[in-house]
Amino acid sequence: MTRKEHSKALRVHPQVHYNCAQSVLIPFAGDMGLTEEQANALTLNFGAGMGCGAVCGAIAGAFVAMGGLGMPQEKRAELLREFRAAHGDVNCAQLLKGAMERGEERKCHCDRMVAWCMDWVSRESGLE
Repeated sequence: MTRKEHSKALRVHPQVHYNCAQSVLIPFAGDMGLTEEQANALTLNFGAGMGCGAVCGAIAGAFVAMGGLGMPQEKRAELLREFRAAHGDVNCAQLLKGAMERGEERKCHCDRMVAWCMDWVSRESGLE
C-alpha cells in the first residue's frame, strides 16, 4: 500500500476517526522511525485546527512529517504559500466556511486537504 493509499484508508476507517493531522503523519511514521501508534499520539490534538479552527490539521500533520523527515525549515513557508494559493487560506475555520459556501461536504473537503498535503510532502521529500 502506498503512503497515499494508507492515508485514504485511515480517513475511511470504520471504527476509528483519524483527524487530518493523523491522516497525514501516520503514513510517514516508519520513514521517521516511529510506530503508527506514536504518530497517532503525536497528532491527536491537532484536528479541527488544533481544536479551535486555527491552522488546518492537514498542514499541522505535514509540518510534523517535514520535521521528522529532516526537511529544511525553509520548506515550511513554501508549503504555506502553495497551500494558500491552492485553497485561499490556511486556517481550518475559513477553509470550512468556504467549503460550506460551495456546498462541499465537510468530510470531502477535509479528505481533499489531507490528499493535497500528502502529495506535497511526498513530492518534496522525494518519497513519492
